[in-house]
Amino acid sequence: MHKDVDKPVIVQSDRSILLETDGPQFENARDMLAAFAEVVKSPEHIHTYRISALSLWNAASTGMTAHEILEGLSTYSRYELPQNVVADIRDMVGRYGRLKLHRTEDGGLALVSDEPMLIRELLSHNLLRPYIRGVPGGDRVLVKPEDRGNVKCALTKLGFPVEDLAGYADGAPLEIALRETCQSGRPFTLRRYQTESVDAFYLNGSNRGGSGVIVLPCGAGKTIVAIGVMAAVKTHTLVLATNTVALRQWKSELLDKTTLRDEDIGEYSGDEKIIRPVTIATYQVLTYRKTKDSEFTHFGIFDQGQWGLIIYDEVHMLPAPVFRATAGIQAKRRLGLTATLIREDAREDEVFSLIGPKKYDVPWKVLEKQGWIAEALCTEIRTPLPADQRFEYAISPKRNKFRIASTNPHKIALCEALAERHRGDNVLIIGQYLSQLKQLARHFNAPIITGQTPVRRRQELYQAFRTGEIKLLIVSKVANFAIDLPDANVAIQVSGTFGSRQEEAQRLGRILRPKSDRGSIARFYSLVSKDTCDQDFSMKRQLFLTEQGYRYEILNEDEL
Repeated sequence: MHKDVDKPVIVQSDRSILLETDGPQFENARDMLAAFAEVVKSPEHIHTYRISALSLWNAASTGMTAHEILEGLSTYSRYELPQNVVADIRDMVGRYGRLKLHRTEDGGLALVSDEPMLIRELLSHNLLRPYIRGVPGGDRVLVKPEDRGNVKCALTKLGFPVEDLAGYADGAPLEIALRETCQSGRPFTLRRYQTESVDAFYLNGSNRGGSGVIVLPCGAGKTIVAIGVMAAVKTHTLVLATNTVALRQWKSELLDKTTLRDEDIGEYSGDEKIIRPVTIATYQVLTYRKTKDSEFTHFGIFDQGQWGLIIYDEVHMLPAPVFRATAGIQAKRRLGLTATLIREDAREDEVFSLIGPKKYDVPWKVLEKQGWIAEALCTEIRTPLPADQRFEYAISPKRNKFRIASTNPHKIALCEALAERHRGDNVLIIGQYLSQLKQLARHFNAPIITGQTPVRRRQELYQAFRTGEIKLLIVSKVANFAIDLPDANVAIQVSGTFGSRQEEAQRLGRILRPKSDRGSIARFYSLVSKDTCDQDFSMKRQLFLTEQGYRYEILNEDEL
């Protein structure tokens, strides 16, 4: 077998890919793989990727061809590519677009294919049959317009993702433009990658654009991309945000950088429910219902406004009930924003079907090199459990083991040492367990933000942190998303949500916004109980960031 030892990639017949990290071609090979493969694990010397149908369909939706994928693999592969993998890539990529959704003259929908046998095969599947309205010919199937999302979901599960070319309702018109100068007086213009993101989503209003996900690192300005899309579409817009603080940050950005006025923007939250041409709602209020079995009280907002665009902030967090509502609003343009498409419930295929495919993605390290996000160093510090807790840990059930390991009291001393090392920096201590965070707040006599903190108080504390009045802030997972703290440059993670990769990425993102002194380096510390499940989950949490090129320095507490 042909072998080139200088090449870092080994493609295996089970569609897994090994990537050696030592060598000059590692970074280029990693960036090549990121376009169409998913990282599985990434220890120090060899990273493992997997080629999946969904990763290939996302690549195909951006215009990437099977030839380009195979050419990239061949460029960096140490051995000849296994023929079954070559065939699988050609087959999977070739499946995207074999079925297309078109609008019919009477306003209905037709599922169209150049392959009558494929149409005949699909008609026999129970998943699709409930949505069929008629079969007027061998190359098309009529489906119910209200089932547009359900049809796409069903066909994705059957292995034939649809290219949706049925177009969108225009929605009510809205005059909106970008300012050349912010209200604060600073010049404003979209960065190149932000303009490329807008163009990739909108595609000049063609039927091939208008739904999909933009993937950009935390701190890279996803809100600005959404504002750019709004200015291109010029229609009534519904924005879905993760919490009320994020909602008000959206409003502030819209007023600062567009020609929208205060009376153009409505808030739909637990505090007030006002629908205006641009309405910003929280996921929490949308998923509220009086009892477990009752209807969702506020789902009517999807139909109350003449929305031409719906924006899903942090789309990877999309709650299951909102997925269901989204299946019925496919005639509206849909923009998802996220730093990572990873969902721990493995529902990425529903994001693909109901929001749209990935339209634009930039590796984090690329924007770091260009100076658009801060350079960051990641360190995992391992500390043993105290002897008495080691015994408790040994005899506890699995779920209790994680809490015991996560709340290891040795982590308080480590926080103290790190806070002293970074005296004068802007430090966030982030954790999962409220009892642990409250203990840290008492220890440092520092302010704390949790889900119980009123919105006004949260905003006051965030503002005090931004101005430097507060240098140490303790936060729970409510600060994982959509919180703008540009001067935060040190994050200390004391506990997390099991092995959540997206949470790790979001927490690093709290310190990635560009700093006023461009040369400064952000520091991310993760405190882990040695030889416990806390350490095992930590390895999984780091997967996404190591795929993006971040390396974790591993230290024992006595090496700090």
